[in-house]
Parts: sequence; C-alpha cells; structure tokens
Amino acid sequence: MSTRPSKGLLVVYTGDGKGKTTAALGVVFRALGRGMRPAVVQFIKGKWKTGERTFAETLPGLVFLTMGRGFTWESEDLSRDKRAAQEAWAEARKLMSSGEHEVVVLDELTYVINYGFVPVEEVLEALAARPSHVHVIVTGRSAPEPLLAAAELVTEMRCVRHPFEKGFPAQVGLDF
Repeated sequence: MSTRPSKGLLVVYTGDGKGKTTAALGVVFRALGRGMRPAVVQFIKGKWKTGERTFAETLPGLVFLTMGRGFTWESEDLSRDKRAAQEAWAEARKLMSSGEHEVVVLDELTYVINYGFVPVEEVLEALAARPSHVHVIVTGRSAPEPLLAAAELVTEMRCVRHPFEKGFPAQVGLDF
C-alpha cells in the first residue's frame, strides 16, 4: 500500500450506457469498507423506493440525499425542478467543502448543469475550492467539456444493447 498522501480526485462517469450511478455506488461501498464517510446527493432521482436507496438507509456512516423530483425531461414545472436542483446543489457544496466526507457523489449533476440550473463555472469553482483530500464523483449523460477537462478520471459508458429495445421493462433489483 502506498504511503504517499491521498489527493482528492474528480471522477466523471458519463455516456449513454447504463452503470454510471452503479459505478459511483461501488466506490461508495469500497470507501465505507475502508472506514471513510462517503456522501451521495441525487439531483434528479425522486423519492420512490429504489434498491440502492433502501440499502443505503441501513448503512451507518453514509449520507444519502435524494433531492430530485423525478425525470426533469418529463416535468411540467421546470421552475420547481430548478429550485430543487439548486437546493440539492447547496447541500452538495456543503458536503464537499466541509471536509467531513472523503468521497462525495454528485449523481446526475450533468443534467442539472446542461439544463442551466447550475452554471458549470460555479461547479468548477466549488470543485477547486474543496479540501484537497475530498474525492468527488459526478455522474450523468453528456458531461460538459469543461467538467471533463477538470477531471482526473473520465469513464464513458456506451450502450451496446439494451433490453428496453426489445420491450423489456426495468427490472426490480437490477435496474432499481
């Protein structure tokens, strides 16, 4: 094991394929196993019961905030979505800047940026100002170029085949 001090990395999981949130949660579980205190902020996902949220509620030491209102692209009230996104962003900034959480996941933040709810410049400023030991993972499709340029690790999930194309609905335990 390395004795060099840890530097907080910016990790971006993006692309049109499945697995962005799942990959981020894998890091969260790894961090918990190492005695760290991770935090997750979900910007888009609503309050419905998902397997990951149900499990997260049983884990001491994990902050798991689901602050979205559902799928924004289906919304009938974008101004309400924008307020919810900005409230989630305020919480995310606190979690990143406090230094209490070594890993902070900003799940689906790219949508919030791309909708113009939070400017990418503001996100980059907050990322640059966080304590040096805090790792941040951003997920979501179509990550903006300035965010990609700032990241130390970028992984693009690419959809090769999806069961939805053959009429299969989302599967309990696999998709949610």
